[in-house]
Amino acid sequence: MNTTIRRSALSIAALAMIIATQVINPAFATPEIIDTISLPSGARPTWVEVSPNGEKAFVANYRVDSVSVITVGTGVVNNIYLPIGSEPCAVTVSPNGNKAYVTNFGKDNISVIDVATSTVGKKINLPRGSGPSAAAFSPDGKVAYVANENSGTVSVINVAKSKVTKNIRLTRNAGAWQVSFTPNGEKAFVVHYDNDTVSVINVAKGKKTSTISLPSGAQPYMVSVSPNGDKAFVANYGISTVSVIDVASPAITSTIDMPDDAQPSAVVFSPDGTKAYVANNLNNTVSVITVSDSSVETLVYLPDYTSPMALAINQDGTRLFSANYSGTVSVIRTN
Repeated sequence: MNTTIRRSALSIAALAMIIATQVINPAFATPEIIDTISLPSGARPTWVEVSPNGEKAFVANYRVDSVSVITVGTGVVNNIYLPIGSEPCAVTVSPNGNKAYVTNFGKDNISVIDVATSTVGKKINLPRGSGPSAAAFSPDGKVAYVANENSGTVSVINVAKSKVTKNIRLTRNAGAWQVSFTPNGEKAFVVHYDNDTVSVINVAKGKKTSTISLPSGAQPYMVSVSPNGDKAFVANYGISTVSVIDVASPAITSTIDMPDDAQPSAVVFSPDGTKAYVANNLNNTVSVITVSDSSVETLVYLPDYTSPMALAINQDGTRLFSANYSGTVSVIRTN
């Protein structure tokens, strides 16, 4: 997928709210929004990630070439400004909490942020024309995978050396959109928005071993693996569903319907793996799913025109952060 498609998707997200019609479990206590944090004017955030200790949240502001660092306890926002034209798509924090990698789509590089000081240090260059969209650290923190939207590859970074050691070719007709490791670090799943597939990488071998086909028009936006490593949930932006993948197979086992025309753009699991949260971009809601039976418990309603784009949850599972196209971050109490 290219920049035009990304921007088109984001523009659609700014349209009016569509009322959700999904059947939910009325016995479930609905989570509630407890704070709304403003980002820089015109930010249009595309990603949010919480540090392992829960003290900071990092937000990638694609349109204004910056990363907002939120002090969770106070809601204070400090902004890290990147070179003009960086177009930061995503930010991910290392398992030890020391580093944050920012994927700069417009510059074909990674900005490395020192989490403690919230300052940019090293820059890791990727192959020209990569168009990095998102990154993920392996569970042991030794390597990071970068999904490259323009080249359809995954770049493998040696974290200690801050150096690209390999580029894994996935497909020639679709970009690599986003990547997620299994908890044991043996597999990585990569979504391809353009051709409705998910690539499965054998991490030890450093190569793609299988491809999972999604329904036509799925436009998968994000994949997230459950904490126990049994399931992977794929948010299908184009058809308003979540595909459930059995990680061991790997194959699709079921489909979870989101509200009509929801256009889900993100999915995250609670740390204990009992729940999953899905950002429904077009209709301003977050679906709360019971993982064991794939049922939707409830919907969290955000204000009109909020357009949630990305989600992150803290380590104890009590706070969910929604980065919104409206230029805000909603803080949701989950219990």
